Amino acid sequence: MKKLNIRDLELKGKKVLVRVDFNVPQDKKTLAIKDDSRILGALPTINYLIEHGAKVILMSHLGRPEGQVNMQFTLKPVADKLSELLKKPVKFAADCIGPEALKLSQELQEGQVLLLENLRFHAEEEKNDPGFAKQLSELGDLYVNDAFGTAHRAHASTEGVTKHFKQNAAGFLMEKEIDYLSAALDKPDHPFVAILGGAKVSDKIAVIENLIPKADAILIGGAMAYTFLLAQGKEVGSSLVEKDKVEMAKDILKKSQEINFLLPSDHIAAEKKEGQPDKKGKPTFSFVNPQEVTEIPKGLAGVDIGPQTIAEYSRVVAGAKTVVWNGPMGIFETPEYARGTFEIARAVAATGAKSIVGGGDSASAVHLSGVAQKISHISTGGGASLEFLEGKVLPGVAALTDK
Repeated sequence: MKKLNIRDLELKGKKVLVRVDFNVPQDKKTLAIKDDSRILGALPTINYLIEHGAKVILMSHLGRPEGQVNMQFTLKPVADKLSELLKKPVKFAADCIGPEALKLSQELQEGQVLLLENLRFHAEEEKNDPGFAKQLSELGDLYVNDAFGTAHRAHASTEGVTKHFKQNAAGFLMEKEIDYLSAALDKPDHPFVAILGGAKVSDKIAVIENLIPKADAILIGGAMAYTFLLAQGKEVGSSLVEKDKVEMAKDILKKSQEINFLLPSDHIAAEKKEGQPDKKGKPTFSFVNPQEVTEIPKGLAGVDIGPQTIAEYSRVVAGAKTVVWNGPMGIFETPEYARGTFEIARAVAATGAKSIVGGGDSASAVHLSGVAQKISHISTGGGASLEFLEGKVLPGVAALTDK
């Protein structure tokens, strides 16, 4: 998938409008940034633009302000953090469109940086409104998308705006994401092992079906495994299952007979206790008194893969030359139920294989297990990487100029 890259652009003196992903976790009271890894991920592109004499205009969303101005989600703290990381001033526009943003963009000198206020203060951003996209485009001469995490959404800043530029290029982070994920799907080194976890089979059906013809082994963990086990007629107790997806799970089990399709052979199971409903009225659960079981009896729910499964999955991973992992093996946020996820993370890190970890929970698990430095590529986009693995064309990538 060869798209125009910032290396292909004549940058000196040009106003370059860059979509970045600065949707960073913050302290709710102080708005202090708790994890700046997304900002750090954009620095190679920003620094390259500065060094080549561009006038850099950055735009991003932050949180879910629902199309309203909500200063809980202002990007001003991000501008301050970026200034600190770049070791130079970063100008800040109090809106992403309008007279002030236009004036500040026109006044920029070569090598200067401007960050616009939250795109999602305008409902038109997520609606991909043509008028809003045109207003954004008036700020720049060239467009660069370095926000892979939003590339699966056809929003004004990722898709609509590109219609107003002759050249739409990928930044370095976007290029890296496309290259790693494309290589895993199109020409993986074999054995190719896919590890898929998470809560729901329905979230991963398209990924599994896309990977069956490509992978040598698919290892299933997380709550989605219980729907497959139920499809095999096994006892799963009170585990989270999608009963309406059992027939689909049976179909996948048939399709996957030519490859090594592994389900957990043992589990950590715990008593399921219902707690107070959350703010939206949904029931909440806690899991107590964990124990190792081979089949999950009534009254217990699976919360992690067991030691036999860890050993078997680690053995398969050890022989791999390409590993793609999306989704945890259990409720890893609870320390007692994190062993399966962390052990698999360590097994992936120890292989020396080309390893690609999807964003979201998988990325969190790899960082928490302390092996992030040994993973070839950790995706910055959970939803985007999942849709890429499904074989979907991402609107934000499709909108970039072909080489």
